[in-house]
Amino acid sequence: MGNVKFHHVYKYYKGEPVPSVNDFHLDVADGEFLVLVGPSGCGKSTTLRMLAGLEEVSKGDIYIDGKFTNFVSPKDRDIAMVFQNYALYPNLSVYENMALGLQLRKVAKHEIELRVNRSAKMLEISHLLSKKPNQLSGGQKQRVALGRALVREPKAFLMDEPLSNLDAKLRTQTRTEIIKMHSQLQTTFVYVTHDQTEAMTMGTRIVVMKDGKIQQVAPPQQLYDEPRNLFVAGFIGTPQMNFLHGAVASQDGVYYFETKRLKLRIPEFYYPRFESSGANLRQIVLGLRPEHVVCENDASEGWADWQIGASVDMKEPMGSDTYLYAKVGEETLIARTEAHTPIRVGDSIKLALQMDKAHFFDWENGDSLRVPGERA
Repeated sequence: MGNVKFHHVYKYYKGEPVPSVNDFHLDVADGEFLVLVGPSGCGKSTTLRMLAGLEEVSKGDIYIDGKFTNFVSPKDRDIAMVFQNYALYPNLSVYENMALGLQLRKVAKHEIELRVNRSAKMLEISHLLSKKPNQLSGGQKQRVALGRALVREPKAFLMDEPLSNLDAKLRTQTRTEIIKMHSQLQTTFVYVTHDQTEAMTMGTRIVVMKDGKIQQVAPPQQLYDEPRNLFVAGFIGTPQMNFLHGAVASQDGVYYFETKRLKLRIPEFYYPRFESSGANLRQIVLGLRPEHVVCENDASEGWADWQIGASVDMKEPMGSDTYLYAKVGEETLIARTEAHTPIRVGDSIKLALQMDKAHFFDWENGDSLRVPGERA
């Protein structure tokens, strides 16, 4: 069993007016792959280090496998941690680096050999066991670091930005190795990253953090489809969600989203949200993903009253898709279109905004008016 519980955990640093981690409250199920993601300084690594015992908990409780661990030393927590820097001993071989932790715990020699060879085979580094770290590439070093954690057979693996020192190709390869490793072991993983692509592809659940606070906890697709506030909506997704500032107004029983230049009819299924939200409808942010901003050539006839004129300011070919950055007055909207679009920079085009896919946010507090207020 490797379930983890954070019970209203805080971290205060001396001289800091606000906590670095603020009321972190979460249960992590046994075998779950939980990813903590957010911008630099949001408290994700501090949270992980408190779980590992490398930072003291200022307030609140942490439990691993049901046991209170606030005052348990790191070596006695039955966890294994993989760091951003590989932390390999340069004078030891790969085998010796992987075996060292077990030797210090007085594990029998034959058991050490079994575990090291089994882990090396899983990570495809068996041919490297006799080499020294200075003979390895960055990706190989990181797999050795993973192997060193793997041989421990801990209740939980903790990983703090383990791929950030690798180039793009190695990052993708090693990410795949970690996903396979989790699938085979079915052990609890708690993984910290600032890279939302890592978070979306690896996690069974994702915790989005900002300023020490949890913003949303949800599976990857739910996080993308149902962000509960402006920060999550803007942080998750590449390119990020389009935002338009305006107002929601009712006319003859029909709701419209309005700016100085736009007046867009809102589908009826949104109406109960506006009527029960208590939000200031004069200060609303409309959010649309780039795939829901459609060029006229791709638009359906049913979107006729959601079409607007725009001028293409920039074109970003991505291979499988092309992103168009289109000016609508002072606003810029990003539209995703097909790879070989004939549209050029400077062209005047029609865009259809798929209002049935729209997100609406209260500008004053950032909360979504589409997703229920309860945290996922």
